[in-house]
Formats: sequence, structure tokens, C-alpha cells
Amino acid sequence: MTTAAAPVAQPSAFAVFRRRTFTLLWVGQFVSTIGDALLIAGAGILIFQRTNSALSVGLMAAATLAPALVLGLVAGVVVDRYDRRRIMLASDLLRAVTVALIPVAVGFNLVFLYVLVAVSSAVSEFFNPALDATLPEIAPDEELGAANSLMAISSFGSTAVGFAAGGLIAAMGDVQWAFVLDGISFAVSACCTYLATIPRIPVTEDTSIRAVGTNLRDGLRVLAQTPILRSMLPIAIVYAIACVGIWNALLLPFSVRALGANTFEYGLQEGLTSVGFVIGSLVLAQLVGRLREGQWLVLGYLAMGIMGIAYGLSHSIALAIAAVALSGFANAFTSTAGRLIRQRHTPREYRGRVMSAFSVITSVFGIVGMLLGGLADVIDIRLLIVVASVATVAAGLLAAVLPGLGQAPAEWRKLAQVLRGAPARGALGALRPVTLADLEMLVGLVPTLRNLERPAREDLLVHGQIGEAPVGTCIVARGEPGDAAYFVLEGRAVAGTPTGDGYRSLSEMGPGDFFGEIAALTGAVRTANVVAAEPVTLLEVPAATLRRLMGSPGLGELVTRKMTERLARTSLTDLPKFGGIDQADLRELRTPAQSPVGGPPAEPTLAEA
Repeated sequence: MTTAAAPVAQPSAFAVFRRRTFTLLWVGQFVSTIGDALLIAGAGILIFQRTNSALSVGLMAAATLAPALVLGLVAGVVVDRYDRRRIMLASDLLRAVTVALIPVAVGFNLVFLYVLVAVSSAVSEFFNPALDATLPEIAPDEELGAANSLMAISSFGSTAVGFAAGGLIAAMGDVQWAFVLDGISFAVSACCTYLATIPRIPVTEDTSIRAVGTNLRDGLRVLAQTPILRSMLPIAIVYAIACVGIWNALLLPFSVRALGANTFEYGLQEGLTSVGFVIGSLVLAQLVGRLREGQWLVLGYLAMGIMGIAYGLSHSIALAIAAVALSGFANAFTSTAGRLIRQRHTPREYRGRVMSAFSVITSVFGIVGMLLGGLADVIDIRLLIVVASVATVAAGLLAAVLPGLGQAPAEWRKLAQVLRGAPARGALGALRPVTLADLEMLVGLVPTLRNLERPAREDLLVHGQIGEAPVGTCIVARGEPGDAAYFVLEGRAVAGTPTGDGYRSLSEMGPGDFFGEIAALTGAVRTANVVAAEPVTLLEVPAATLRRLMGSPGLGELVTRKMTERLARTSLTDLPKFGGIDQADLRELRTPAQSPVGGPPAEPTLAEA
């Protein structure tokens, strides 16, 4: 008689701090973010004190975003091509030197303040995507949501200290001390980065200068061809104009002109916004798994917009502080959810480029918003704040209807119904040979496969087959032998593990996704049902062919990464045959039998995950 396996306990939201590298990077970000806030507050206050112009403050804010227009996409290519730890270390050291020069430079001309702030921001264009792309490498998938929330605290929440300190320094005397302290903070961050252990990403593509243009197109293609990332673009644009742009440019002028606040009270507003963000991030670290990422985006944007309207209409500093603190609380939802979406829906080797593409796009429209903030010199500043906040509410409403984001409840119910109504056995139907057009379509959907060697392509052409299935077709069923893997060329499929009262581990797959690789490579039976959610075209790869292809550049790494992610998400009680699989086994699957075992440094084992 067998006993039921105990349910797998969910890790604590703070379990990721047991990982030394995460802790070091978190501390480094926490300290350097305090310095960043000192820089932003100090530069804005200094400019406003000398010019009394909202447009001048907006131009200073624009100087922090302008470098992304030139360097953003190139920085993503660099991040995906070279040692991310060295990139982060060099960025910290360069920023430390740059901001430390500000007190000397502004003595000659105020223009140097704009220049050095822009240079510091330019260097950050390399550091930030490197950090975002590194996080999934040092935190397993089930800890990734909490890790993003906690890292968001260090990347934004600690600005509470920096903004309050910046306002206090300005109120007490020489604001330029803020720049000196910022330089020290980057030096501390560099020490933490130096002590961290960050795995290198093996490069399987051409790294020559000539390949940069192709690499940029690949990153943008991933962004454009991934439905949920494509849905995020209009949301990111509205948010960039309204919040990153107009809000950032007008917060200081609004505090002084409309509320009659002094520089310390302005810094306090900025600081308590960050306190709200910290509290929101801590709450989200515990609750992030309760809703899908898109639903957190909807809630966050709606709440931020409503609080922004309240802020724009307030005449009391106390009420204004309460409104911006609650806005910061809601901003934690949008920040963490957005990063999770980009990390989870971007192939590992393209994360740097996709992160940078988002940075470029939001920077362009953020600068537009900052320039629009300059209208406060000629029209009512309250009107601009309220209009920007209404636009943020509109972004939340838009997120509620875009594919993959806020429409999750109805969509998931529909997918679950498709699974329930499907036949109990897999039957893909008639198959046809793979053509060159089919293979080129697959490479277009999965750019990693561009470097497949000619023998590997011929293997797919000879042994692969194309199948088409209408809505409701059961492609594979749980318990069936795993004799093939499948790449989705067109349409959508839904996978789920059947239970007594429905399905769990529900997941959706679109063009470029694949499934069935675990069973095909291990010889185990299928662990889930996969059903066509809409008419779907699939490339079927027999198990023997897949094993031969695991040593091919790009494909082996792609399949191994996906296997690791799926095994980390799956209860091992559902996979008794896989209980002993570790990274050595996965590397062996990726390496041809006649070749010596090799490959990149091992990632954390499944036991660690």
C-alpha cells in the first residue's frame, strides 16, 4: 500500500537570501541606489535653485534617459556577448569616478552637470540589463518572483533614504555633497559585485562587429514576435510618458509652487514614495504567485493613476505625501510584474537585448513626457499632473484587455475548458515531410537555431514531420510514451496536468515554443496533456533525432535550459523517474555520445532549486 506524497512546501519569500551571490548583489544595489537618489535629488534641486524653471528640471531628468537612445540596444548586445560580472564591475567603477567629478565640474559651468549626469546614465545602460539578465541565473524559477520583489526594494526602495538625505543636505547647506556620497556608494557596489559569483553565458553565435546589426534585429524580433511582450509595449509607452516623464519632471516644481513645500519636504515626498514601494514589494514577495503577472500590472496601474489624481488635486502636504506613498506601493506591482514577464518570456540568451529594447523604447517616450512637463511654465501645473494620472488609469484599463496580460481569468477558464473537452488519447493525425520553408519558419521563430550546422538541418528535414491539428485535438496525453518532441510553428496549444477536479500546472504555448522534450530525451511517459487551443501547426522531432541534435550549437543549450526550468517548476512526486536527474545528466543529454563531456559551467542543481 502506498501513501500519498506530502505536498511540496513553497519556499519562503526570503529563501533567496541564502544564495550568497544574490545577497551581495542586493546589498550593492541597495547602497548604490541610495547614491542614485542623492544624485537625482541633488541635480534637480541645484538646477531649480539656479533657474526656477520646470523645463530646466525636465531637461535634467531627460539627461538621465537620453543615453538609452544611443546605447540601449548596443548595450544589450554587449550584455549577451561578454562576461556580465565584468560589465557590472566596470560600470560601478566608471560611475563612481563620473559622479565624483561633478562638484569640481559645476564650478566651471552648469552645463557640465547635464553632461556628467548623462555620462553616468550612459554607463548604467550597461549595468541595468546585465543585472536583470543575471537574476534568473542566480535564483531558481520558484524563487524568481520573490527575488525580483526583493531586488526591486534594493533598486528603488532605498531611494527613500537618498531622496530624504538629498533634500536635507540642500536645506542645510551645500547640495554638492550629495554627489560625493553617490561616488562612494558606487565604490561599495563595485566591491559587492567583485565578490559575487555570476555564471558566464556560453556564446554560440558570431561575436564580430559585423554581427551587431543582426543581433539587434534578433532582440527586436523576439520582442515583436512574443505576444505578451508585444502587448506590454503600448502599456510601457503610456507609463513612460505619464509617470517616467511628466511625473518625474513636475514633482519638484509642483511641491514648491503648488504645495509651498521646501526642499526637505520635497525630499520627504520622494522618500516616502520609496517607503511605499518597499512595503508593496514585501507584500508582493509573499503574494506574487496568487495572480498572473499581467493582473498585477492592471492593479498597479489603476491604483497609481487614482493616487496621482488625488495628488494633483491636493492642497495639503500631508495629503500629498499620503497619495505619493500609496502610489509607490502600487508601483511595486507594476515594476516587479514587468520584470517577471520579460525574464520568463524571453529566451535566456536574448534577455540582455530584450531588456535593452524596453529601456530604449521607454526612454524615448520618457523624454517626450519630460519635455511635455515643461508646459508647466505656461499652463496650470495641477492640470498636467491630473492628465498624466488619467493616462495611467487608461494604461491599466488597456492592460486589462490586451492578450496575455489582464484577461487571464476568462482566458484560463477557456483554456481549461479546451483541455476538459479533448479526447483522452493523443492523436495528431496525418503528417507530412518537413520542407525548407518549414525549417526557415522555425529558425525565424527561434533565432538561436540560426547557427544549426548543415548536418543538423538535414537531420530535421529527413526525420522531422509536420502535423496540423484543429482546436480541441489532443496532441499528446499523460501516460503515453514520449517518442517525440514538438515545436509550435503556428497557433497555440495548452498543457495541463489532469487532476480529479480539473487541471493544474496550466501553461500556454505559442509559435517558437516547444514541448515533449523531457519525455523524448529520458524515455519516460508524458506527464501532461497538450491540446490545441486554436488551429496549430507543429514540427514533430523523433526522440532519436532530438538526441542526435543535442550537441548542435544553440539547440542543446536551448532544450537543456527549458528542461531545467520545467523540472524546477514541477513537483517531483509527479516525476518519480526524474528524481535523480541533475545537471550532469542534462549536460550528457546535450553532448553526443562520441564526444567528450563538456559545456558551460554548471548551473545550480535541481536539489538546490
